[in-house]
Order: sequence, then structure tokens, then C-alpha cells
Amino acid sequence: MRYLIGIDDTDNLESRGTGHRARQMAEFLALPWVSSADGLARTLGITRHQLLVSPEIPYTSHNSSACLLVESESRNENALWQACCDFLERESAPGSDAGLCMAAWHQVSTLVCAFGLRAKQVVLTQSQAEQIAREHGIRLQGLTGTHGGIIGALAGVGLHRDGNDGRFLWLPGLRELSGFHTVAEICAQGHIDAIRPENGSDLSPETLTDVGEWVRPILRGGRAILIVEEQNNAWHITSKERIKSLSN
Repeated sequence: MRYLIGIDDTDNLESRGTGHRARQMAEFLALPWVSSADGLARTLGITRHQLLVSPEIPYTSHNSSACLLVESESRNENALWQACCDFLERESAPGSDAGLCMAAWHQVSTLVCAFGLRAKQVVLTQSQAEQIAREHGIRLQGLTGTHGGIIGALAGVGLHRDGNDGRFLWLPGLRELSGFHTVAEICAQGHIDAIRPENGSDLSPETLTDVGEWVRPILRGGRAILIVEEQNNAWHITSKERIKSLSN
């Protein structure tokens, strides 16, 4: 079964950010000693979602949350939740306000997705997040500090499920890519669904593309899409600044 795991506000000004913590969590859930020889869960992807930046919202640097899409046996759901709680309680930085959300894919309704979209536009409250989670049977818990991270954790789950926001921080094989490869090779190794210019069509499988050093597909239509541009008669990943602009 597929589960979405949202985390937010796990850091402080001196620590690594929530995206780094999400990748650590993915590694932790895959460890054989956590549950079985195959690990407790297999992570399919991790996305970053930019939320509203406002003086009314306390945040460390950018007010972004992270969401892991994982596969796990439904019989392990309670163990998966407890493992995530234990990990964040142990690894979240001092002074953080860590929040955790976990939902089966089918639990995330359009109302939960709408909550995520609203978190990009207006100031929301913990009680609003708790009500949405309770009404949909979604697990949501604050683990450190004020528990303020539950808002972003639920929002991240909704935004990932909606499928049209944010960028991938991690996909299997993605960070091992560098240099020129064919589109087919990039998609196969990095688990990317399509490669295309911003306003164009998908490149053909045999097209050579330079993935550069910062490979971050965006999430669009529920798919991992790598945006490229043509420079000097060759295809390259579009600039880091443009990718951030498209995915924030």
C-alpha cells in the first residue's frame, strides 16, 4: 500500500533542513533491522513544498515542508507510524516544532488537497489542521516544541497528492546522475516520467541531455517532470533559479 508521510519544522538555524531530514527518514525506514529483512517501507520519492511566507508564521528559513511517498505492507501501518514518530523525536533539532502526518493514498481527499493549497496562500492554524485530519482519519501529531509543524506536514501530504506543486528532492537513482545521457537513460535511472522544455513537448527517448549537478524534477500532473532548455544546440537542465520559481 502507498502512504504519504509529511514532515515539517524539524530544524533550527544551525541544523540541516527538513529536506535533509526527510532523506534520512527514508534511509531509516529501509533499514532491515527496523521491521524485516526488506525494511519497513520503500520510499518512491520525496517532494519539497513551499508554503506561505508571512510575519505571522514562525519558520526557520523558507517555510517549506517535505513529503515522502512510500510503499509498505498495510499490516505494518502502526509500526510505520511509530517508527516515524521515534525518528523525528530523536532527530529533530533542539528548538524545533516538528510535525508529522501520515495517510494512505486513498485517504487524501480533495479537501485535504485544498488545505495544502490554502497553506500556500493564507495563515492556517493547528486546530484547522487537526480538524481536517480527524475528519479524514489521517494521523497527525506534533512531536517537539509548539507542534506548529503539523500544519505544514498535513499541507505537504495534500500538495503531493494533488500532484501539481513542488519539486522532487529525491527519487531512486536521481542523485547519482551527472553529465550527458539520453532521455531514456535519465528516465530509467532517475525514475523520471518525462523530460521537456517549459512550454514544449516531451523530448524523444534518444535525445541527449545534460543533467548538470542539480537535478530536481517538478511535480506536475502527478508525474516527475524534468524541465530543460536548449543552449548552443544542446539540451541542458533549466537554471536552478527557474526550477525554484516553477516549483515554489
